[in-house]
Amino acid sequence: MAAGPGEDRWWRGGVLYQIYPRSYADSNGDGYGDLQGIISRLDYLADLGVAALWLSPVTVSPNRDWGYDVADYCDIDPDFGTLEDLDRLVSEGAKRDVRILLDLVPNHTSDQHPWFVDARRGRDAVHRDWYVWADPALDGGPPNNWISVFGGSAWELDEPSGQYFLHNFELEQPDLNWWNEDVRNAFDEIVRFWWDRGVAGFRIDVCNMMIKDAQLRDNPPATEDDPLDQQLMGVRSVYNSDRPEAHDILRRWRAISNRYDTPRLLIGETNVEQLATLMQFYGNGHDELHGGFNFVFINAALDAATMRAIVEEVEATLPDGAWPLWTGSNHDVSRLATRWAGGDAARVRCALMILLCLRGTPFLYQGDEIGLTDGPIEQADLRDAVGIRFWPYYKGRDPERTPMPWTHSREGGFSPEGVRPWLPMADAARCNVADQVADPDSVLSFTRRAIARRVSNEDLALGSYTSLVSPGDTWVFQRGQGTVVALNMSDAAREISGLRGSITLATDREREGHRVDGVVTVAPWSGLVVES
Repeated sequence: MAAGPGEDRWWRGGVLYQIYPRSYADSNGDGYGDLQGIISRLDYLADLGVAALWLSPVTVSPNRDWGYDVADYCDIDPDFGTLEDLDRLVSEGAKRDVRILLDLVPNHTSDQHPWFVDARRGRDAVHRDWYVWADPALDGGPPNNWISVFGGSAWELDEPSGQYFLHNFELEQPDLNWWNEDVRNAFDEIVRFWWDRGVAGFRIDVCNMMIKDAQLRDNPPATEDDPLDQQLMGVRSVYNSDRPEAHDILRRWRAISNRYDTPRLLIGETNVEQLATLMQFYGNGHDELHGGFNFVFINAALDAATMRAIVEEVEATLPDGAWPLWTGSNHDVSRLATRWAGGDAARVRCALMILLCLRGTPFLYQGDEIGLTDGPIEQADLRDAVGIRFWPYYKGRDPERTPMPWTHSREGGFSPEGVRPWLPMADAARCNVADQVADPDSVLSFTRRAIARRVSNEDLALGSYTSLVSPGDTWVFQRGQGTVVALNMSDAAREISGLRGSITLATDREREGHRVDGVVTVAPWSGLVVES
């Protein structure tokens, strides 16, 4: 059945929150976060005001790519707990009106998944065609010129069978063959398995790469004029990424989602650098993804003109009935407090006001709400295979995956005293939840006020977006009928005219409750919400 009126308000009008489970809360003292740890923090998350949690993978994995190499799609990795723990998280979350989304990794499996173990037994194996295999080129080398995202050829020779298998990421992550109907049927059962357990939806990993060119054609050489997302080590990734047939798979899952009394949510990791490409993943606005992550926005500078232009293009091109998503951090991207704000609390508040006041659903990454910066990583600390391979030119993704600091102790309240977390703790004495809870002027206190205002104000929750003329380095826009958001994204105070009403939210708490009648001075790197 299609979504009825109001059935999607929980996520359209709400705020969603990403958890990297291994780094959120360690309940058993092994140095790794787990499901019981997340359950122990549900009251904190409910008080924060979030509507749902998206968990990075918690399914069984040998952790070559830390969960994104799945060895069993329908069970929980023992590092995190059990299926019963997941069920309890869903149940306890529901008591607090917090839903749970999981990560679905459909592009590839672990090489230890039973499907691939069988596929390697020979060309006549039952699951052989579940993966992408090809004969060598005439010279005996790889079948084509495709490059792995993590470097080197995307092909690996399986010597016993004399064929190559495809891995667009790590060697230990063989790509599935989505032209095979058995693969599609298997994933139909996987999504139903979790949705039947009460999981509210999925974030779909690299959903733009699921299906490859059926003819396995060479990618063409890249040129300076090609979009950045299609350039990889000298070639344009047009035949192993962004193939149009991927949309058939998304439409199939959306149809399954719509059969539930409460339709399940489909959010895509749509890592494309062209907004027109992003819009394609919404289909007609009702038949593919409910939302796709906007990497053009994520990768933009914290600059008024740049961000305004991106938002205006999204508003102009989004299909009717579709809904945008906004985020500034995730487990693969430097945290917004580092990348956008350089650790400056004023800029962090400004960035959070943007995310929480735009039309669309904001996703916060764990620690955004307290202005957490990337953690300190030295070569000896590396756990990410990509960082290990490319050090010192690239530290990998460990800096944004360091543990959540709950207290100012050495272990940050993440693990019991004396237990070393799996990755180094950031400066917990400087930035932690406990200290900020007690401080009405902290980033956390601002985030709580902003989420509460968004949830209670119909304009901010679901209202339209209208860009308003404003001085340089400022961004002013109207939400709905009676709410205006004014942001000064510069190092000097700016006067903004045409605002009348009460300030109901401000990055500077002392301004809240004041009246505005025409002209208002906005301090550097600060913002106001004015309601008429």
